[in-house]
Amino acid sequence: MSYETDRPKKSNRGFASMNKDEQRQIASMGGKAAHARGTAHEFTSAEAAEAGRKGGQSRGRSRAARLAAEADQQQPAMQQTAGMQQGVNS
Repeated sequence: MSYETDRPKKSNRGFASMNKDEQRQIASMGGKAAHARGTAHEFTSAEAAEAGRKGGQSRGRSRAARLAAEADQQQPAMQQTAGMQQGVNS
């Protein structure tokens, strides 16, 4: 029994079933058509800089929130440990 006969036959329809060269060729034609129609968007350097800045701010906010939540969770455990040490030292 071979590996190929054990698997159900996949559909040969759709973009994902094509090889990479065919996908690239079709995507290229789509890009060229959009430019020809004038509907393609090209970022200016200012737009690209703004998009990068927004992404960095978003990432920073989510990281800061996660770090704050972790600190809040660790604080009660630290207080309990400190209380236990005071009881031992008394």
